[in-house]
Amino acid sequence: MFVNIMMCPALLLQSFIWISLMGKGVQYDVTHIVSRMCVVQQSSVLIPCRYTSPTEQVSAAEWFFERSPEQKVRVSQDPVFESRGEFVQPDAGNCSLLLKDVRESDAGIFRFVLSTASGRNWTNDQGIQLEVTDAELEVKTESDVVMEGDWILLVCGSCIPSMTVPTYIWRKDGHLHKQNHGENILVLESVELQDGGRYSCTISGHERLKSTSAEVTVRPGYPPKSVSVSISPSGVIVEGDSVTLSCSSDSNPPALIFSWFKEKQSSAVGSGQSFIISSFNSSHSGRFYCKAQNQHGSQRSASVSVTVKESSSSLITVAVGISAAVVLISVILMVFFRLLIRRKRVTSSEEQNPRGSRHSKTLEAPEDTYMTLDPQSRCSEYDTLDNMKRSCENTDDPKAQDPTYYNIVQ
Repeated sequence: MFVNIMMCPALLLQSFIWISLMGKGVQYDVTHIVSRMCVVQQSSVLIPCRYTSPTEQVSAAEWFFERSPEQKVRVSQDPVFESRGEFVQPDAGNCSLLLKDVRESDAGIFRFVLSTASGRNWTNDQGIQLEVTDAELEVKTESDVVMEGDWILLVCGSCIPSMTVPTYIWRKDGHLHKQNHGENILVLESVELQDGGRYSCTISGHERLKSTSAEVTVRPGYPPKSVSVSISPSGVIVEGDSVTLSCSSDSNPPALIFSWFKEKQSSAVGSGQSFIISSFNSSHSGRFYCKAQNQHGSQRSASVSVTVKESSSSLITVAVGISAAVVLISVILMVFFRLLIRRKRVTSSEEQNPRGSRHSKTLEAPEDTYMTLDPQSRCSEYDTLDNMKRSCENTDDPKAQDPTYYNIVQ
């Protein structure tokens, strides 16, 4: 059955899908600008098509429908599309298909085929994928049991219609809850007990479409959240102080299990809501965090840095040690420089005196010592030690000379 394309000008503008044949010598290609459409169930959709007339005469032009690779039918011959599928007169390159009262079974691939007098068929292997949606409501949650603080995602239909940008109307317990334009999801974040109820959705312009509803039940209680650590004392921590770390959280019921961890350590370092470190020293310094837990779950806190400040006695010891080291280094440097200067002076004096003078001075030194004696007391000539003694001791004093003995012969 042929219909005038002017019957649905609005639909043509809202859902325009080009299927064109472009000549390349003797070859023609079928192309699609878009390859997928979403249609609301029980509505009508126009799948527009336009082609450029080839030089060869067109012998046939028709639409094929493919539910699966094994199920391919001609739209014009399938009883399922009888009185629902209307092929626009292939006039002036027009080849649009109008599909009325869209059903869920119409979801599949529609493909346009052009045949020429030479027996060639031209089409596009990809075709156009048609999706059919309704107002069926789907609920997606974090877990099977929705607790306080969880999130819930409600989805209305399987896709968003391509022809128009619809408005989704959400109701809770029969009362208007929210309207979303062009968005078929409703997100409930951090739900509370009052968020429980029966939800349903409709699509504007398709209110007669049957809608399903879903019951959302929120159970009281939620796992720990907003877990944090506080430090006491909050000011400067001096070595030897007692440090207390406290863990707090928001949970229902209140968290009863607390564990303490130090970064870069695999196992827990403590337990309980408070963690006390007595006589804090530098070995305890690091980043700590806690984990709070109840029957619904657990959560850890951010890490806090705990460091110790050196005590005054330690600082004095360090200062004294540094001062002593400075003094010692100064003394060593002074001694070194004095030895260096003295060595330079000696070297300079030796360079000024010739080598021979030094030897002469060394040889004359003993003679100078004995020059203090009386020259007359010295004896310059002697033959024997006995004569030397006599000569040296009696030269000046006649009385002191030994008597001369003569041998008198009688």
